[in-house]
Amino acid sequence: MASLQGKTLFITGASRGIGLAIALRAARDGANVAIAAKTTEPHPKLKGTIYTAAEEIVAAGGKALPLVCDIRDEAQVIDAIGKTVAEFGGIDICVNNASAISLTNSQATDMKRYDLMMGINTRGTFMVSKYCIPHLKKAANPHILMLSPPLDMKAKWFAASTAYTMAKFGMSMVALGLSGELKHSGVAVNALWPRTTIATAAVGNLLGGDAMIRASRTPEIMGDAAHAILTRPSREFTGQFCVDDSVLYEAGVRDFEPYRVDPSVPLMSDFFVPDDSVPPPGVTVTPLPMG
Repeated sequence: MASLQGKTLFITGASRGIGLAIALRAARDGANVAIAAKTTEPHPKLKGTIYTAAEEIVAAGGKALPLVCDIRDEAQVIDAIGKTVAEFGGIDICVNNASAISLTNSQATDMKRYDLMMGINTRGTFMVSKYCIPHLKKAANPHILMLSPPLDMKAKWFAASTAYTMAKFGMSMVALGLSGELKHSGVAVNALWPRTTIATAAVGNLLGGDAMIRASRTPEIMGDAAHAILTRPSREFTGQFCVDDSVLYEAGVRDFEPYRVDPSVPLMSDFFVPDDSVPPPGVTVTPLPMG
């Protein structure tokens, strides 16, 4: 299997959850990881800081650069990318993982929260990508990866949370646009989304606590799926909206049971998974209740 040894990844929101899982999978290959996130002090409901993430990355076999960075702030983004290039000599991979969520309808979404989601999810993804691109164009197998869903423009995805859906689909629109813009430069731009809910703090805190966690897969499935994408030839695989287990099935994985938090509990579908996205053989997922 292809390796990320010696590659440099700039990952937003990598202090915990899916971002950290992607970082740790790369670290096991011997990659360099810049952790661009805001969390420097432990939070009672959110495990992990940029410094604990760095320790885990080093323990896994990689090199780590913890960077305090609010991706809404242009100067901070430019500075963090500059420090990454100074430390590791360049950037091979940009992973846009940082995201804000509020599953509220129009009347329950205050404009401060709206601005936060648009500022982090859509604008932040655009800006981080924009400032990484000049460095990516110098890399041997450059990739940009968005942790965002397929562009399945159905009213059911918007009805209960218009603002959040706009912000997440905005990330996917950045992926779509940049894949076309950068196609002839050899920079791959793809999106990755989980078929099921993933056992993260966001799912536990916002979507139903322990019961939802038990119906989820672990973040490691996203780490492995991202690795499968990021090791593909950038000129041959771009502009794709990938679902985690389908990516891994194509890469040869046949047993998805180790990714389950609790094999006795049926898996729950995540938001935004298109109806025509068929799970791999042997995988059964309970549809997400809508409305």
